[in-house]
Amino acid sequence: MEKTYKVKINDADLEHQVSFDDVAKTITMDDKKSEWDVVVIKPGIFHIIKDSKSYNAEVMEADYSTKSFLIRINGNNYSVVVKDRFDGLLHDLGMDVLASNKKEDLKAPMPGLVLDVRVSEGQQIGKNDAILVLEAMKMENILKAASDGIIKKILVKKGDKVEKNQVLVMFE
Repeated sequence: MEKTYKVKINDADLEHQVSFDDVAKTITMDDKKSEWDVVVIKPGIFHIIKDSKSYNAEVMEADYSTKSFLIRINGNNYSVVVKDRFDGLLHDLGMDVLASNKKEDLKAPMPGLVLDVRVSEGQQIGKNDAILVLEAMKMENILKAASDGIIKKILVKKGDKVEKNQVLVMFE
């Protein structure tokens, strides 16, 4: 089954059209098709063979709320933002703006361990400010603010184990 995404790399203005076909083991980027194979070494670390060339890839940071990632490939870091067809639909309907202005509590995107809390109650924060660091599947994930706001209540502390969708921080 083919999956298609729009991808921005290193905050460039150019948005790439990327499609993955897991059955045929091909990747198409901007109408250029390549063969590829991926082996998961351990969570967040991969070995990729693309067009007979070998690559080592590691997910350094992942922000699932904004679908942005910091990925290291063969020692080079790349900032990647991914949009799927649903993001495009929300944008076309103007609902992406509504969602970005809504103050939502920060919830754990997956079970994990709180490694660091980087804010305090009453603190003014901006969109994409780091709120806390959550270790999940042996990867450190920096959870960031979805919008500007004020920290109302912090419900976790360093060392706490959390479950998926557990409220971690409440905003005003």
